[in-house]
Amino acid sequence: MMRKLALLVIILALIGGAGFWLLSAPSHVDPAKLAAAAPGDPQRGMSIFWQGGCASCHAAPGAKGDARLVLAGGVNLVTPFGTFVTPNISPSKQGIGDWSFADLANAMMEGVSPDGRHFYPAFPYTSYARMQVQDIADLYAFLKTLPPSGNVAGPHKLSFPFNIRRGLGLWKRLYLSPQPVLTIPTATDGIKRGQYLVEGPGHCGECHTPRNAIGGPDNMQWLAGAKAPEGKGVIPNITDGQGGIDSWSEKDISYALESGFTPDFDSLGGSMTDVVLNLAHLEPADRDAIAAYLKAVPAHPNGFPAAK
Repeated sequence: MMRKLALLVIILALIGGAGFWLLSAPSHVDPAKLAAAAPGDPQRGMSIFWQGGCASCHAAPGAKGDARLVLAGGVNLVTPFGTFVTPNISPSKQGIGDWSFADLANAMMEGVSPDGRHFYPAFPYTSYARMQVQDIADLYAFLKTLPPSGNVAGPHKLSFPFNIRRGLGLWKRLYLSPQPVLTIPTATDGIKRGQYLVEGPGHCGECHTPRNAIGGPDNMQWLAGAKAPEGKGVIPNITDGQGGIDSWSEKDISYALESGFTPDFDSLGGSMTDVVLNLAHLEPADRDAIAAYLKAVPAHPNGFPAAK
């Protein structure tokens, strides 16, 4: 009897393990979509680069001016799950010099490395999944024009169970989707463009939306503000809800994204300082589109506990 029970336990464990392995398997972008993309345009790709804020995480800490185009990595992102170290994504052997366009598309849209491992969602592929494949092609072309760096970024500093990447396949089934966050039936062309920029390459929701205990975004409180990932301070509410930007006009928002100055004669601080450096490179129409979308987002009260 005991031998039969032991055998049953082993069989169930094997079935459970096989199920976990299948359900957590990495997914890849449809090769037909990749083949349909036109050759990348590096000039357009430069705009995608600034929309996506690549320099904020992948340039060396404190880099200024042209040094922000040297994507050597090495920035430490401290979170409740551990410390993530951003990789070198310059066109070198130590970076992504050997990556194909398909490699970059799968990394950004599916969170999968060229060798088939899951990337951690500190890399905001949950937003990049909403990007157009052609934009990835253009970005790839631009990245190839940047200066190479031989820097080798250190490993992530994670404890069990967060150091088990395979489990991210199950997490992705819950939180990785190319579908827009919001449905706005009366959206103008400007709002639609702003929605693409905010929900996709701009990945604003990654910081401005509250997360649950397993790091998934609570899109019922989309852009309502959240605790800072570092555990100190908060990321502000950028909806028209209480504590948000209800008193800001679209013009105020657009100007703040370009200059860093708020309508009450203050300045944007913290990580937004770096975001403004990126968004200042955008066409004015794109900043206006972001502003139009933010004013169309449903209002939510602050998504974080009030300061005591």
